[in-house]
Amino acid sequence: MRQSQVDWLYVSLKDLVEERKAKLEQQYWLYQLNREVDELEHWIAEKEVVAGSPELGQDFEHVTLLQEKFLEFASETGSVGQERITAINQMVDELIDYGHTDAATIAEWKDGVNEAWADLLELMETRAQMLAASHELHKFFNDCKEVLGQIEEKRQRLPELAARKGRTSAGALQRALGAFEHDVEVLVTQVRQLQEGAAQLRTLYAGDNAEAIAGREQEVLRAWKELLAACEECQLHVTSVADKIRFVGTVRDLLTWMDGVLCQIGTREKPRGVSSVELLMNDHQGLKSEIEARGKSITACLELGKNLILSKSPAADEIKAHMEKLLAKKKEMMEKWDKHWEWLQQMLEVHQFAQEAVVADAWLTAQEPLLKSQELGSSVDEVEQLIRRHEAFRKAAAAWEERFSSLRRLTMVWPWEQESPARLPTGPEALPERMPRPNRPRTRRSRSAPAQGSAPPLPPPPTHTVQHEGFLFRKHELDGPNKKASNRSWVNLYCVLSKGDLGFYKDAKGQATGSTHGGEPLLNLHHSTSEVANNYKKKNVFKLNDGSEFLLQANDEVGVYWGLGVVVEILGGSDDGFGVSLPQEDMQGWLRALAACAQEHTEVARWSQAFLTTSSTDEGLPRWEGDRRSSTLGRRK
Repeated sequence: MRQSQVDWLYVSLKDLVEERKAKLEQQYWLYQLNREVDELEHWIAEKEVVAGSPELGQDFEHVTLLQEKFLEFASETGSVGQERITAINQMVDELIDYGHTDAATIAEWKDGVNEAWADLLELMETRAQMLAASHELHKFFNDCKEVLGQIEEKRQRLPELAARKGRTSAGALQRALGAFEHDVEVLVTQVRQLQEGAAQLRTLYAGDNAEAIAGREQEVLRAWKELLAACEECQLHVTSVADKIRFVGTVRDLLTWMDGVLCQIGTREKPRGVSSVELLMNDHQGLKSEIEARGKSITACLELGKNLILSKSPAADEIKAHMEKLLAKKKEMMEKWDKHWEWLQQMLEVHQFAQEAVVADAWLTAQEPLLKSQELGSSVDEVEQLIRRHEAFRKAAAAWEERFSSLRRLTMVWPWEQESPARLPTGPEALPERMPRPNRPRTRRSRSAPAQGSAPPLPPPPTHTVQHEGFLFRKHELDGPNKKASNRSWVNLYCVLSKGDLGFYKDAKGQATGSTHGGEPLLNLHHSTSEVANNYKKKNVFKLNDGSEFLLQANDEVGVYWGLGVVVEILGGSDDGFGVSLPQEDMQGWLRALAACAQEHTEVARWSQAFLTTSSTDEGLPRWEGDRRSSTLGRRK
């Protein structure tokens, strides 16, 4: 019994020992867990101090550094803390599973440390977001600063670009401007990105930061607009300078070319015949083609200068001077070309006249024996043969009449003989001339009585000798009585009064080609009247009425006329290489010419009436004037 009691006590002691051991172990692990939890909570508290820092950086570099350090901190804290929290949670779970007597306390510790860890993670996430937002904000400010710096750098380059105008060509200046504009275009993307970034940041910030964002954005946009305005102004300036350089270069080239053309005009030796004149005229027309080919370049150059002046270029006075110089040189060139062309035309007429005059003189010389013959025939057959021979001569003379008239038109001898008889040369250089013939009497005999007395000679038929030409402004008022003309505008035409008719041509060469203005017929002046239009608003205007009515205004053109004396003088080597000019055409000169032409029409009509009333089988022969160089037949066919 005693043994049983001892055994029972021993067993009880062993139970107490085991129980005591279990309690001590539980208390050990409890204290161990408590220490781990305290250390972890202390560690979390330290990390919370770092994670909860309000420091967000003073500038972009600072916030970038903070963000980099915090990323390292967050990475390290996350990995270490997660390991420690996992170990504690595992320890807690094991203690609870083993039935620790303080399971409730252990569970409370677990919840506390996990809550602290979660708070730390949330705090670190918040800190990371704040640093990221601060990074974006300071990056925006830094980008604004960089863009402003680039804008300022571009603005500082503008004066340098504009200053190159005197040291470069137009092409190089344009290329430099193009490169600069390309650099500016790169900023367009950056400015657009800044605007988009500012719009996003305004949704995240308020207060001072929002105002700072808006202020920086407006500062950049204001500087950008100023740069664009300065670029546009510089572009206009550079374009104007480049255009001015190109204009001056073009003017210089054109003036050099015009000087070359002026040197070419009239440098050839004097022509000695029709063929040499025609060769010179072909060469001169070649110069005209070259001038016309350059006409577009001259027009474009003048238009460029005009645009530069209208754009208020600083060099407007210089450009205007260049334009005036170019226009003056062009006018000089065209006037010299026209003057030399007129001289060539006149020389052509001179040599043509010389040829025609020699032929006509030879024909007249050949006809003299026939006209001087005193043979009248001794029989009817001989007389009839002489009559037939004479009729053949008359027909030949009629055919030659037009050639003599052309000689008169070529020389217009009568104004020069009346005004400048002293100009007729007497030297051997004059035209080939035939010996003057004495006046040969011509008698009209009746075929029925050839050998009887002779009838009194009929006076020679009057001819139209008035010649007048020049430019006039014409306005066609009436097509007939009370019938207004369809086209009543003023037109500058070349007017030629010849053979009693008035022709209107586009230019001085129109009469030679026979192409009148608008295909109009020649105006016969037989029943025409002319008078000064005193009541008309323009000056130097006179009326011409022949059933239709014209208003004619004399201009200031200088007419050039040629007489026989001038022809001889030029062929004889006159120093005046471009002909002789009469005084300016005026209204009174035209009125006198028209009145003289009307008088000639009256005389022709009176002679024709007298001729019709003459009873004769022979129409008579025209009287020849032996003392004139260019003779004509008396009656126009």
